[in-house]
Amino acid sequence: MTLLLEFREKLKNFYAEYSLFLQPLLKFLLAMVIFKGINWYLPFVKPLDNIFVLLVMALICSILPLNTIVLFGCILIIGQCYGVGIEVAGFALCLFLIMIILYIRFTPGDAIVLLLTPLAFRLGIPCAVPIGFGLTRSPASAVSAGFGVIVYYFLDLVHNSAEVLEGTDPEQMAENLKLLLDGLAGNQHMMMEIIAFVTVLLAVNVIRRLSVSHAWQIAICTGGIVYIVILVAGGLIIDVRTPVIPMIAGTVGAVLISLILEFFLFNVDYSRTEYLQYEDDDYYYYVKAVPKRSISQRQVVVKTIREDVHADAAGEPQQTPVQQPGPVPQETIAFTGLIREEEKAQQAPVSESSTYAEKPDKEVDFQEKLEESLKDL
Repeated sequence: MTLLLEFREKLKNFYAEYSLFLQPLLKFLLAMVIFKGINWYLPFVKPLDNIFVLLVMALICSILPLNTIVLFGCILIIGQCYGVGIEVAGFALCLFLIMIILYIRFTPGDAIVLLLTPLAFRLGIPCAVPIGFGLTRSPASAVSAGFGVIVYYFLDLVHNSAEVLEGTDPEQMAENLKLLLDGLAGNQHMMMEIIAFVTVLLAVNVIRRLSVSHAWQIAICTGGIVYIVILVAGGLIIDVRTPVIPMIAGTVGAVLISLILEFFLFNVDYSRTEYLQYEDDDYYYYVKAVPKRSISQRQVVVKTIREDVHADAAGEPQQTPVQQPGPVPQETIAFTGLIREEEKAQQAPVSESSTYAEKPDKEVDFQEKLEESLKDL
């Protein structure tokens, strides 16, 4: 567990340090995957599948918001549908206009949900979208998830009915429009998937907000169970064949992916939960504090010790010889002697003055001398 926590911290620090470069790179890769997936489903206009066209579109998307990928993806789908028939392209244009208007109205910031939903269906793990975004987004993300389901089934419809939809006669074009409309509105399996997506996303979002221990893990498991129950029960009620084993395997994979997401986004230690109580003049506050599980990174310090020891040819250490001081030039000796004589000359007056200061002259008493001379007379 310690190694996983260290890896998580290193990964978070790495992303925080290089996010300026990683975000455009990730958007570029996502755009390339989305565009290649669209061209794989709808390979009707070869110039749109040119690698240089896709690279230019992906590079533009890498420096612009995620909604640019949604816009270019819709344009690419409409262009590929035009290779089938102009009525198919017109139907796709009307469908995307309605979806974009509703998308901008309700969830303008959930482009990633709309993009990943068809990709998750293609990978066989559709349940990962409602569970993952139920943990990280608001309930309004159910609108974007529902639009993603519609886009996937529309691509699947055009892919499977391309031969039938080809035709330029006016009567054939009217039949094609009716086929497309019935293929979406009458697709009970698509309706069942939309209901499952919305229900799972709302259930996961509600449960993960509860003040209970292991709320995220309970929400993930509940979301997987609800998804399986809705699809199985819906298949029995409306008589729609649903491959049970691939569905269960995909749901288990989605649950595992969601648990990995929970490890990186909401890894807490419930064993150290604390319950706190506060009060003020108007209210009592009961707080449940759950500490995050984290670990400090190991600081590796490399200390280099260098020794001034040289090895001889036999491999034994040999001390570096100490250089002996050479002879002092005569000019230096003479100059040093002059300096010393000057120092002695400067110190001599100072010493005499100090001697005179210590032994001052004795004062002469003139009155005493005068009395002695008068006695002699």
